Amino acid sequence: MMRLEQLLEQVQKPARYIGGEMNAVEKDWEQVDTTFAFCFPDTYDIAMSHLGMKILYHLINQRDDALCERVCMPAADMADLMREKDVPLFSLESRKALNHFDIVGFTLQYEMSFTNILEMLDLGRIPVYAKDRNDTFPIIVAGGPCAFNPEPLAPFIDAFMIGDGEDVMNELIDVIRDGKKQGLAKMDILRNLAKLEGIYVPALYDAAYNEDGTLASFTPNDPAAPAVVKKRVVKDLSAASYPDSIPVPYTEIVHDRMVLEIMRGCTRGCRFCQAGMLYRPVRERSMDRLLELADKLQQSTGYEEMSLSSLSSGDFTCLPELISELMKRYKEKRVSVSLPSMRIDNIVKQSLEETQKVKKSGLTLAPEAGTQRLRDVINKGVTEEDLIRAVSDAFECGWSSVKLYFMMGLPTETDEDLQGIGDLARKVVRAYYAMPKEKRAKGVMVTCSASVFVPKPFTPFQWAAQDTIETVHEKQAALRQYLKQKCVNFKWHESHLSMLEACIARGDRRIGDVIYTAWKMGCRLDGWNEHFKFDKWLEAFEKCSLTPDFYAYRERPYEELLPWQFIDAGVSQEYLKRENEKAKAASVTPDCRHGCNGCGLQKWHVCDFVENPPLKGKEQKAEVFN
Repeated sequence: MMRLEQLLEQVQKPARYIGGEMNAVEKDWEQVDTTFAFCFPDTYDIAMSHLGMKILYHLINQRDDALCERVCMPAADMADLMREKDVPLFSLESRKALNHFDIVGFTLQYEMSFTNILEMLDLGRIPVYAKDRNDTFPIIVAGGPCAFNPEPLAPFIDAFMIGDGEDVMNELIDVIRDGKKQGLAKMDILRNLAKLEGIYVPALYDAAYNEDGTLASFTPNDPAAPAVVKKRVVKDLSAASYPDSIPVPYTEIVHDRMVLEIMRGCTRGCRFCQAGMLYRPVRERSMDRLLELADKLQQSTGYEEMSLSSLSSGDFTCLPELISELMKRYKEKRVSVSLPSMRIDNIVKQSLEETQKVKKSGLTLAPEAGTQRLRDVINKGVTEEDLIRAVSDAFECGWSSVKLYFMMGLPTETDEDLQGIGDLARKVVRAYYAMPKEKRAKGVMVTCSASVFVPKPFTPFQWAAQDTIETVHEKQAALRQYLKQKCVNFKWHESHLSMLEACIARGDRRIGDVIYTAWKMGCRLDGWNEHFKFDKWLEAFEKCSLTPDFYAYRERPYEELLPWQFIDAGVSQEYLKRENEKAKAASVTPDCRHGCNGCGLQKWHVCDFVENPPLKGKEQKAEVFN
């Protein structure tokens, strides 16, 4: 076998494959019972920016009886060379081949990375179909947001973790460790896994289909398998495992900084947002714990940027106090604080001023829609006045460049809504020029980015039809005209990619064969424009006697059995239906910090805002849902 060093001489960015970073954990394989390969189905540049990987890498390596090593998807040049030279996919820490591990775990962050999973298994000398793997191969597990509809990957994965990985990971490792020590067969270990709350084992369930292609039934075929798989939830975020030291890469990555997850979940209820539904309930980390972690992370990494991460950082109860304390602590070290996820309606001028004392970061805001009517449809909960106030404060604090995120193809969207995007951009530019000349920075630029709406499971729009590619192209052309104005730049997303994302996101088990067929025809790294092969995907659908239209462009009736309906994600189907009907009427649902809206989580008694709502700065509390 060719030595790794010889391969690295022939590929771009060889630092992606060498490991040995500061704070990387290298353990003796002879001293542990269980070895875990954490696989990220995209390149090192993206993997090393992912917080979830860092959390679970730290959690597993805290165990004396287990180790966790990282494995990333090789770039195309490296993958081709590995095949040519007969080099298996290996981990960064020990350079062991993937098939040497006891457990191989994938994080599922994006549907268009699914062919990468098959590529990594194959490169790691592991059969891609679960049915083809005997007891000598690792047990393949997967988790993450895309695991909430696990069916498209069901033919390839042995077990899925549904919900917060920190809450179930140790139990999963214990079951597999004990099963191997007892000499149990793979299927017996999987049956034991299925008894854990939050674990779904596809082999223990059968799916049947109606003549029209819809799902007829989905039932367990083994007594060990529960009829409903309930997601796992970390109830106390402050007590949950969190890394105080992380590997520091040698090479440039997408987000090269330390990250503090200040809270998890969101109370806003945007109807298009899958993360906002899946990560409920909202849980906040305490100030004391965050400051403790900040000190340790800064000391162990030397990073000069700290990102305060959450779905909506501005909703964190103690945000102004936290920012002020962090800026005071790290003033001399010139450590900047960034807020990557701020809602338009909760941007506080004080926070803007504080975070820009060391280094000016970019400002990204997400109105999502161009008119108030459509923002009410999606329950965005922000107004044009909120946007203009936020950008005016930013311009006064020294910003001159603003990014605005929108979606096109939202349910009930009209041409007036698209025109509204152009109108908003124009008003933002005017807000800049309304600033006194001596106060504003030079060179205003407003970048409007419009993605294509993708209906996702466990959202009120999970039943909605996606716009066809032809319709999307017409809308993109219209937007180009509406945004053809001075100081405004327009960016749009690939419509073909969004259509496939919708097919996979709402797919059933049959989509697994499409993914396999596409991969066999050379599809990989599909999320990268330079590698995306739309024609091959269409051919794969045809070979599997399926059509993208069935999965992407079809509005689904409420009575249809959905492929993910056996999973209890906390939010009830009744709540989602109720929100979908309110969307049709452009009726707004209030933030559940103001009172419970009856999403279904109240039965779990884990929602912070039912008994102890942190209504800091709020004057009114709505009636609690009965």
